[in-house]
Amino acid sequence: MRHIRVAVPVPALEALTYRLPDISIDPVVGARVLVPLGKRIITGVVTGPTVVEAEDDGIKMVVDLLDGEAFLPAEIVSLALWVADYYACGAGEAIGAAMPPRAWIESERHARITDTGHARMLLERGARREILEQLASEKPLRVDTLIGEGRGTHGAVLGLERDGLLTITRPLVGSASAFRTVRVAHLTAQGHEVVPAAQPTSGPAGPPTSGPTDPPTRRRADPPTGRQQEAIRLLASAPDGIDSAELGRRGITPAILKRLSVLGLVTFTRRRVERDPAEHASAASDRPAVVELTAEQRAAFDRLTRLAQSGSFATALLHGVTGSGKTELYLRLAREVAAAGRGVIVLVPEIALTPAVAGSFRALFGDRVAIQHSGLSDGERHDQWHRIRRAEIDVVVGTRSAVFAPVHRLGLIIVDEEHDGSYKQEESPRYNGRDVAVMRARASGALAVLGSATPSLESFYNAQNGRYELITLEKRVLDRPMAAVTIVDMRQEYADVGPDVIVSRALAAAIEERLGRREQAMVLLNRRGFATSVFCRQCGQTLDCPNCSVTLTVHKAARRARCHYCNYAVRIPSACVHCSGQYLEHIGFGTERVEHEIAERFPDARIARVDRDTIRRRGAIGALLRRFSAGEIDVLVGTQMIAKGHDFPQVTLVGVVSADVGLGLADFRAAERTFQLLTQVAGRAGRGEIAGEAIVQTIHPGHYSIRHACRQDYRAFYQDEIGYRQSMRYPPVRAMINAVVKAPTLEAALADAAKVINALRPGGEPYKVLGPAPAPLSRLKGEYRAQFFVKGTQRAAMRKALLAALEARPDIRRRTTVDVDPMSVL
Repeated sequence: MRHIRVAVPVPALEALTYRLPDISIDPVVGARVLVPLGKRIITGVVTGPTVVEAEDDGIKMVVDLLDGEAFLPAEIVSLALWVADYYACGAGEAIGAAMPPRAWIESERHARITDTGHARMLLERGARREILEQLASEKPLRVDTLIGEGRGTHGAVLGLERDGLLTITRPLVGSASAFRTVRVAHLTAQGHEVVPAAQPTSGPAGPPTSGPTDPPTRRRADPPTGRQQEAIRLLASAPDGIDSAELGRRGITPAILKRLSVLGLVTFTRRRVERDPAEHASAASDRPAVVELTAEQRAAFDRLTRLAQSGSFATALLHGVTGSGKTELYLRLAREVAAAGRGVIVLVPEIALTPAVAGSFRALFGDRVAIQHSGLSDGERHDQWHRIRRAEIDVVVGTRSAVFAPVHRLGLIIVDEEHDGSYKQEESPRYNGRDVAVMRARASGALAVLGSATPSLESFYNAQNGRYELITLEKRVLDRPMAAVTIVDMRQEYADVGPDVIVSRALAAAIEERLGRREQAMVLLNRRGFATSVFCRQCGQTLDCPNCSVTLTVHKAARRARCHYCNYAVRIPSACVHCSGQYLEHIGFGTERVEHEIAERFPDARIARVDRDTIRRRGAIGALLRRFSAGEIDVLVGTQMIAKGHDFPQVTLVGVVSADVGLGLADFRAAERTFQLLTQVAGRAGRGEIAGEAIVQTIHPGHYSIRHACRQDYRAFYQDEIGYRQSMRYPPVRAMINAVVKAPTLEAALADAAKVINALRPGGEPYKVLGPAPAPLSRLKGEYRAQFFVKGTQRAAMRKALLAALEARPDIRRRTTVDVDPMSVL
């Protein structure tokens, strides 16, 4: 009996062994199969054959083979299995990250009442009777709907099934193909015979198309009516037929088409059409046809080209200051690689950056550019993925998941803004798209280019140690100067103006000056909302989230106080919920308050805001940024979304409110993130012909991350920060795993974490364990959290030991989050 290993999309589950039925072909690696798992039938992906030493009747059999060849290329399966091993997650979870939408098929449980159930319905009580009454119409209902809507418990449903009062079936949901098709109308041979009679003037009637012959009962004496004649004329001029929807837009209704079909004049087929997200990409028509490279760019391009043409794996860190022309190098390098017949992947950290980047590549490569990110519809992502799979494209542009795109003969992976934390996925599989890109390039013998003005410490550390080739761009194009940076000490501002000041006098004056000159300004605060908390002056209590250990953030426009972790929200109270006192204050501020403050100071200014509250609707951020680029907005207020990669030549002022907002976080990366954010946002100013200025407001003007950011001095920051990391044994000097154990109480979470740690410390281990301790966010979504770290130089040994300790306690394993190489330890 033959056996295979199958990865199924279930958290923390390794690939499972299944028996093959008596079929003539063996499924290849990457093919989809239907397999039983518990009481469900689900889709799995074949990871390879396996040998079972002793026959085991308990091994289940594959239900069906969905693909005759690999659906997911073997190299992508291999990459996903590496992700599963490295990031300590299930094989199916990792492969799921590489699968396109609508690729999974599984069974749903449907309940239907039996004759016995009808007969005994009135004898039942409570939940059992309620369930039977819901099924009395004999229409089957999904079991999870019965349970989820409170009409009974899972136990009651199973009890009714056991007693024969209802049956549960498991029909399959989904399809092996999810391509979109449209209904197309064609003239039959008989239809072409009546064309001369339908046309007012003579003319060619297009070649006949295949279709059913004229029914013998049709009477030739009945000519088509006016609208029917119009339909025939339209179809006669379209040998390939016309989409029914297009005919509808021309006044040809379904009833008319149905009548023509009955008369034998029209037949219908289904045509596959692909959903193209090209309309979401900005047209880069304003990009010059020929761009002259600076001497520095030319030297960098030559080095990158040699690496790409070598045909072997290499990683280059392109460290270029903001405005130094990294994108132009990406475009030229991609053109060289594509001309050699190899594919290109371009990763960007945010969906908001995808349209502009994709537009630049489309200007160069036309429609041989595919887009992959979660902001597209499932249908668009599905069709784009299959275009890539069929090798119909040269370049894929997308966010972190695009690293798994099935690009044919991959030759180049570009990771733009490689330092960005958005490349790290926050849920399992917790992979870092940047690091997976390097591994994919290694497996493909390709070049990985990591680009940033503020490289992550990990990447620069690797470049310093010779693992990556360091290529530096120290000047902006056209020798434009870097923005002049002014630091405003808010301690002095509070002393002079008062404690409630938000926009400093210097920043207000600079905004007024730009408005007078019809230039644009950007104001950054990396915290959304109107106020950070509601405080009662009578009892001293705050308005807290009942599920998380945080205060609720005030959103004045929505009239809600909301938790940014679990999304719990209440109306903004007019009295204290603890003591009913009337003395409530809104403490702190976010982007909504900054927008309000600027609008009050400058009532004639056109102001807009970019944060998660304003861009929920699909396409909203792209539309807003296009308005700003067109000069329809004077001042743009936003969170870190406005700091990355955007190029607005008319922006001559950038203001940073509360530049030190991230320094107080209990996270070893706090200084690095602060430096990167300030450097990046300051780089948005002065990218056109007018010099730029940045004004940074802070209460910690002496902190090294702020001082170095204001001078745009990455190497000085790196020296200070790497010294701190070395003294504390933090990454990149040491590898680290962050483990968070959840439980109903903090005491239980700490006790369970201690049990795992005790198993990790048998003696002589090549790593250190720190903890347990309450996590900085000790309660999240109703669960208490305890945290511990595993630190060392041998990641494989660390992962193996931690997973072994957790596997010995499966009850704790289900409640433990394992994050390898964490970007945040909150």
